[in-house]
Amino acid sequence: MAASNDRYRLEITPHGSGLRAHVAGESSLDTTLAYWRAIAREARECGAASLLLVDEMIGEPLGESDWLTLVASMQGEGLEKLRIAHAKPLGLQQVEFCEIFARDAGIEAKVFESESLADIWLQYGER
Repeated sequence: MAASNDRYRLEITPHGSGLRAHVAGESSLDTTLAYWRAIAREARECGAASLLLVDEMIGEPLGESDWLTLVASMQGEGLEKLRIAHAKPLGLQQVEFCEIFARDAGIEAKVFESESLADIWLQYGER
């Protein structure tokens, strides 16, 4: 599945027991909500157990309150059924807040600086 607009490009492909999503574009809360909703919809439709997200968004990073809003907005979308490895190869920025808030919401998620480390954790890391 591929989706794009003037602010981001998202490509979702099968990967292991789940999906690999690659997103690139201009960072904003609205954009991040849009691509996470698309990912959640695709994961529900295919019954995915895991997600490897390669996030190459650029621009002003989301702050702590934005990440809290994102996680709260995604409640009930099915992300709690996924093991999520979130790779930020262009730099972590403040994405560690997303990991903290996600875990507090019952979502198994971990943030990485590289896709290869994220993939290793997704396949072999502690559950």
